[in-house]
Amino acid sequence: MRKVYLVPNFVTTANMFCGFYSIIASIHLEFSAAAWAIVAAGVFDMLDGRIARLAKATSQFGVEYDSLSDLISFGIAPAILLYQWALEPYDRLGWLAAFLFLACGALRLARFNVNSSSLPKNYFQGLPIPMAAGMVATFIIFNQTVTWLSFRPVFVLVLTFGLSSLMVSTIRFPSYKEFNWRSKATFGYFLVGVLIMILIVAKPEITLFLLLSTYIGLSLGWNLVRMLTLSVPSKTEKGSATVL
Repeated sequence: MRKVYLVPNFVTTANMFCGFYSIIASIHLEFSAAAWAIVAAGVFDMLDGRIARLAKATSQFGVEYDSLSDLISFGIAPAILLYQWALEPYDRLGWLAAFLFLACGALRLARFNVNSSSLPKNYFQGLPIPMAAGMVATFIIFNQTVTWLSFRPVFVLVLTFGLSSLMVSTIRFPSYKEFNWRSKATFGYFLVGVLIMILIVAKPEITLFLLLSTYIGLSLGWNLVRMLTLSVPSKTEKGSATVL
């Protein structure tokens, strides 16, 4: 049997534990606790891969174990949370929508595992399942914090279908994996980073949801601009067509 590296796989287990706890909390209708558990799982998910690379402890076992943990924490847990929190009144449509979120998340994980070696590192193909689950969790936390703004269940149903579609789409989402954190940056970027950190610490209930919403919104806008730019022929192409 090949080596099983202790530290990164322990962090992955912590990710899975948070997902399992979220399921238990959803069953007991403790929606805030369930949502925060998914957020905590996302933190552990970001750490395990980085710890494995820093310690040079990457393995195929760790990759497969991470995918199984992600399916629990970011597939099953948010699907149950969505159903218990807002989709149950829709009866069959509600649990089918929750299952669609889970199925699309599983497909997204399988596609990533198959194509990860052939895709560029600077973007994701489709919305990553941890971000889709994070969007669900932070939206619920945001909704319970901002009491003056109430969302109807139909909005949650549309959100579920939208996130499911984005996970299995081919839309590009920036990954920032190739970002050089040791490179020199302007003072303005540093201030923006510090401001975001302060806002997260001061009001995580609101800031986390707004950050994820902004990321998804800007990514969709960037893809739309990119699609329109590619569909418009350049001046050289127009000139060639005129000559022909």
